Amino acid sequence: MQPGPHWIWSIYFRTFNTVATYGRRAARICAVQALYQWRITEQPASDIESQFITDEKLVGTDRDFFRMLITEIPTHIKIIDQLISPHLDRTAANVDYLAQAILRLGTYELKFTPDIPLRVVLDEAVTIAKIFCADNGYKYVNAVLDKVAGQVRVENSNEIKPTNENS
Repeated sequence: MQPGPHWIWSIYFRTFNTVATYGRRAARICAVQALYQWRITEQPASDIESQFITDEKLVGTDRDFFRMLITEIPTHIKIIDQLISPHLDRTAANVDYLAQAILRLGTYELKFTPDIPLRVVLDEAVTIAKIFCADNGYKYVNAVLDKVAGQVRVENSNEIKPTNENS
């Protein structure tokens, strides 16, 4: 059996008791675990997805959302990492693998899923970081993703901007 963060799933159940009402959050949590496993083992995403299905880790999740995340994030990894790296206070190699997985997930959602509101992306990433990251890791994730969001998203772009009619 390949190494993987399957022990983390039990933390989720102890934290939230049930995943039935957290379909997309559960999918994101599974995706973070899958991205962590992908980073460590370099297995193809399809193999990791099969492992999650076989091990029944996706019970109560939005499977389509999970599948999209773990296939699309590796596909766009260069773009995602280029968006993240200018906002890190250390080299990408020195970022904790779980924090890195959460940053990649959040950055993917910010860049490639404009239908998901900015606040939802940030709140979900911070919530997941509180589960997986050490001490104040969630603050780091929030700070980096906030900067990425400023680069790739313009929230409330339909607001009327003041114009200078005299020029």
